[in-house]
Amino acid sequence: MTVHSEKICLVTGAARGIGAAIAFRLAEAGYAVAVNYRESEAEATAVVEQMRAKSAQAFAICADISNPAAIETMFAAIDREFGPVTALVNNAGISGGRHRLADLDRGTLQRVLEVNLIGTTLCTKMAVNRMARSNGGPGGAIVNISSQAVRTGGRELSHYVASKAAIEGLTIALARELAGEDIRVNAVSPGIIATAMQPLDQQEWTARTERRMPLGRVGQPEDVADVVAWLIGPESAFVTGTVVPVAGGR
Repeated sequence: MTVHSEKICLVTGAARGIGAAIAFRLAEAGYAVAVNYRESEAEATAVVEQMRAKSAQAFAICADISNPAAIETMFAAIDREFGPVTALVNNAGISGGRHRLADLDRGTLQRVLEVNLIGTTLCTKMAVNRMARSNGGPGGAIVNISSQAVRTGGRELSHYVASKAAIEGLTIALARELAGEDIRVNAVSPGIIATAMQPLDQQEWTARTERRMPLGRVGQPEDVADVVAWLIGPESAFVTGTVVPVAGGR
């Protein structure tokens, strides 16, 4: 089924958490959404079923974005199912776990960079090839997901922080490079968001964290999704090369 529309979006890492919230929000905005996942097939399928129950066009697609061949296969599948993407949200990413620099092994560093930076860059390249005016495309919008850890430093997360800092630099560089192709590139930088990545004792963690938050609460995935949807949509037509913090003032 090909969707004859200029509202076709790929959200990477969309089986749960922030990625799933973004997929739901974009479906509400009328996008046909490709829900990418790497391992969580059941969760991705559940996300798609919920979207279809609300008459949204969606399908789940498995791909490890650290694998260039898998990325090519994923975009080809989206071309067949919906048509060329006009929007991309690079949400997939890994932390690599907490490691002091002295204990950080090359394999962990390489894996984090392969997913967070190289995978994001290659997905963007594939999307741009379809969006670019010079290729006969309609233009489009790209949103990268960074992290407020770029500013706070995190704790024993130098490898992760470095990858996300690179994403912000990539965002600004590509916004300048692709403006003439009518492609906008922005990033969202979430702060403390309540997701499955947080401690198992969620209630205690939430109460402790809320006391440190200027707005008095932790963020929800939907807080990030709303900003992403705005950056993808026409309301932000004059916004590019921007990193938007979604961090509750912290």
